[in-house]
Amino acid sequence: MFISYHNMAKLITFLHILVTMFTPFVVVVVHGANPTTMLSVCGHAPYPEMCTYMIGRTSIETPLEVRKATLMSTLAQAEHAHKLVMAMDLSSFEPRAKSAWADCLELYDDTVYQINRSLGSTNIHDIQTWLSSASTNYATCQNGFHDFNLSSHFQTFEPSLSGFSKRLSNSLAINKALNPLLTNSKNLKGRRLMETNNFPKWLSKSDRKLLATASGPSADLVVAQDGSGSYKTISEAVEALSNHRKGTSRFVIYVKAGVYKENVNIKRSVRNLMFVGDGAGATIVTSNKNNDDGSTTYGSATFGVSGSGFIARDMTFENTAGPGKHQAVAFRSGSDMSVVFGCTFKGYQDTLYVYSGRQLYRNCQVYGTLDFIFGNAAAVLQSCNIYVRKGSPWNVITAQARTDPNENTGIIIHNSGVSAASDLKGSGGSAKTYLGRPWQKYSRTVYMKCSLDSLINSAGWTPWSGSFALSTLYYGEYMNTGPGADTSGRVKWPGYHVITSASDAMKFTVGDFLDGGSWIPGTGLPYTAGL
Repeated sequence: MFISYHNMAKLITFLHILVTMFTPFVVVVVHGANPTTMLSVCGHAPYPEMCTYMIGRTSIETPLEVRKATLMSTLAQAEHAHKLVMAMDLSSFEPRAKSAWADCLELYDDTVYQINRSLGSTNIHDIQTWLSSASTNYATCQNGFHDFNLSSHFQTFEPSLSGFSKRLSNSLAINKALNPLLTNSKNLKGRRLMETNNFPKWLSKSDRKLLATASGPSADLVVAQDGSGSYKTISEAVEALSNHRKGTSRFVIYVKAGVYKENVNIKRSVRNLMFVGDGAGATIVTSNKNNDDGSTTYGSATFGVSGSGFIARDMTFENTAGPGKHQAVAFRSGSDMSVVFGCTFKGYQDTLYVYSGRQLYRNCQVYGTLDFIFGNAAAVLQSCNIYVRKGSPWNVITAQARTDPNENTGIIIHNSGVSAASDLKGSGGSAKTYLGRPWQKYSRTVYMKCSLDSLINSAGWTPWSGSFALSTLYYGEYMNTGPGADTSGRVKWPGYHVITSASDAMKFTVGDFLDGGSWIPGTGLPYTAGL
């Protein structure tokens, strides 16, 4: 039976519903494509008509070909968007719009990179992570204009993208759908290998030794304010890397004790970089860029890193703008497969921006007031201390930003403590403090085996705006303790869960949620791969 392209999408969607409801044996023959592939793969896409139309124009026979064609279509749109922004005369815009467009230029360039690397991979979990990063970039470009109440700029630009966000959503859904279809292929299985010493495979053996060295690793480059190193500022050292480094093997920068007043930005091309300080109280990177003074949230970071494989140890990252300046990021990471150990993050609103990629924070301290752990990475904070500061009439710890149900992202806080910072304790005030609120529609945050102090409001969680995302988010609590851990008075939202099963909780551990078994190796450091 031959079907016109115009009617094919409707027919395939209808038949997929029939297959799902009644029988696995209903088959339709469609010219140029395997019908089972059409039903099983395109039927999972949120925009199946776009998928089936594409298939009808080409000769596609396998699930892998469906994914490749979808990614190619998405890549073409990403390249188109990047060229459009590149062609703009940014000098013609007023400063705030110029700042937002500058972010978009960087973000669309990264989106092209993330989709290209997805095309070159066979690992489903890696691809899902990189496509989630691409989706995050799209949302962040848009958010930059929202920060300045300039949304009309992006709304004028968006029609020229020709359904780019829909293509991204289809790519995420189709790649995820391949997992059960391809479980018999060793090369395509999501990797879940666990080390016998309960530390997942993340870093190479040499990186393992670097992190485990108590006195600090040998440095390739030294930064010191007193002139005893190669450079006096971190930014100078980063700019000069090409003069000191060949290839992309691990490169260690030792930053001696001191207060470094600068904004540091490590680009995507700079991979496998490690920073080591003299201790979180001794090596401090600080600045005060903020939204009120003209920075986007993305651009306000004191320290921003995009290159994959980043490691930081024994440093403090700080934004001193204060609570009245609104969004003011201390540390922003879009580094996939990154580890931050023994560091402190200090700010008020939007302190720690876990932007994108797979990230582990271990033995860290985070200070803030509103949405101060936020973003759309697959991030686990383990054995950390979270301190709520004085400066806001109400406080929210997390604001997770998952925009698509197929993104493999979320903020997981595991085996950590939540309490009032000394200034809030000493103020005698009792600011309302919540565990999180949904920045985006599919926001996902889980607290597991944490100690929650009495400052946590009995409702636990608070809305972003009205009923937005309350049925689509996923917020969970598992085996928390302390006076703020009582779940009897928690919100009654459809998306809120008191997790009672260890097997359900395991989904949010480093080994599973971060696919840590494939990229974090064993180490001598104290660490928990599971619950």
